[in-house]
Amino acid sequence: MKIRFSILLLLVMGTNGCGQNSDRVAVVSEMPPDSILTTIKEPMKYNKLNEFEEFVILKKGTERPWTGVYVDHKETGIYVCKQCNAPLFRSEDKFDSHCGWPSFDDEIPGSVIRRPDADGRRTEIVCSNCGGHLGHVFEGEGFTEKDIRHCVNSVSLNFIPGK
Repeated sequence: MKIRFSILLLLVMGTNGCGQNSDRVAVVSEMPPDSILTTIKEPMKYNKLNEFEEFVILKKGTERPWTGVYVDHKETGIYVCKQCNAPLFRSEDKFDSHCGWPSFDDEIPGSVIRRPDADGRRTEIVCSNCGGHLGHVFEGEGFTEKDIRHCVNSVSLNFIPGK
C-alpha cells in the first residue's frame, strides 16, 4: 500500500561546523491520519536520507545553531524521527532555551536512549527504534520545572501537525 503525503522541501543555506554544505531538509506537511505514527522498524525500509541528514543522523554530526527549521517552530503536533518515523517529542514539551537548537523538557516515554557521548562530557540521545543521532540531553540548567533540556538537531526530525 502506498502512503501518500505532501512534502515541503526547504533549502537550508550555509555550511555546518565541519565545512560541508547543508542540503535540503524534508519537512512533512501533511499525512493521512492512519499513518501518522507508523514507525519503520526494518532498517532496509528506513526513509532515504540526503547527505547532510546522514552526516547528522548516522555519523553523529550537528547542524549549525539557529539554522534548523524547528528552532523557532511553535505549531501544535508531534516530532518524529526523520529516519524511521518513530514519535519522539510532543510540541507541548518544546521550549525556547535560546541555544540555537530545538529544546524539549520531556520525551515520549521509551522513545529516546541516552548514551555517554564520545567527548566524555555530554550525554548523547538517539532514537530508541533506529539508533539515529538526535542530539544531547542536559540536566540542572533550570530552564523549566522539569530541569532537563533535550537539545535536538532539527534535521533529525520531521513534524506532524495535530491537536
